[in-house]
Amino acid sequence: MLLNGCVTAPRYFDPYEIVELGKTGIKTTLLSMGTGIRGGSVLRSLGDEQAVKLIREMYERGVRFFDTAASYDTHRHLGEALSIYPRKDYVIFTKLTPPRRRPDVEPVPVDAEAEVKRYLEVLKTDYIDGLLLHGWGFSGNWNTEHSDLMTAFAKLKERGIIRAHGISSHSLDAVKTAVNEPWVETILVRINAFGVNMDDTPENVEPVVKQLKQAGKGIYAMKVYGEGAFADDDEKKDKSLSFVLGLGAVDALTIGMDKISDIVDNENRIRKVAKNKI
Repeated sequence: MLLNGCVTAPRYFDPYEIVELGKTGIKTTLLSMGTGIRGGSVLRSLGDEQAVKLIREMYERGVRFFDTAASYDTHRHLGEALSIYPRKDYVIFTKLTPPRRRPDVEPVPVDAEAEVKRYLEVLKTDYIDGLLLHGWGFSGNWNTEHSDLMTAFAKLKERGIIRAHGISSHSLDAVKTAVNEPWVETILVRINAFGVNMDDTPENVEPVVKQLKQAGKGIYAMKVYGEGAFADDDEKKDKSLSFVLGLGAVDALTIGMDKISDIVDNENRIRKVAKNKI
């Protein structure tokens, strides 16, 4: 599957439909493979060989969007697995965690360029499609508190080392700030139909996500199954997918999958929900 074909507005009819993330120019599949959960990884427990095999199986089925982070320790798995495929045919988004802001401790500065250089080496690539500030503990003033990293990300984009920058959100105030922050080109938001492992209730998050869409941000959703809280409940999974896709604002979904049966289930479920609701 090539990513440079004709792209229309997301219809959500198929997990492998090619969508565009906001105004970034990045085109990829609706369904993304998430490689982290609860600050850890859904891949590490498989062992390196099986993790690489799984990623390649996901690719062969049609997944072209892979979400990771330095803290997940999955860069090495993605780098090895995807190195056999044309680089233009897949998209990688990763995350850099800023130093925690505490009133009693002076944060240690992060050398974003050095960090990203390390990411590139392990991912076996010369560019990263999306680089996000990992928003643990972000306040509504994150764009002031982390302006140094924002500047560093912008310089990396100017040099073609990254294609887009933004944040992975973990607070509603941070998401609200992102709406009117021009630096945010793409954002990973926590949203599901039940408010599980989210930043607020679905009723409060929904209008902000729609504002992000109106502002032209590229939006992809996480915690669609409540970080696995209702992964074994078919009715809740269907309802949550229906809710998220029905917003008409989310460009893509990232879902943690550690076996082929997971992707088969998500393929069938997305198609069923789309057919029945939209």
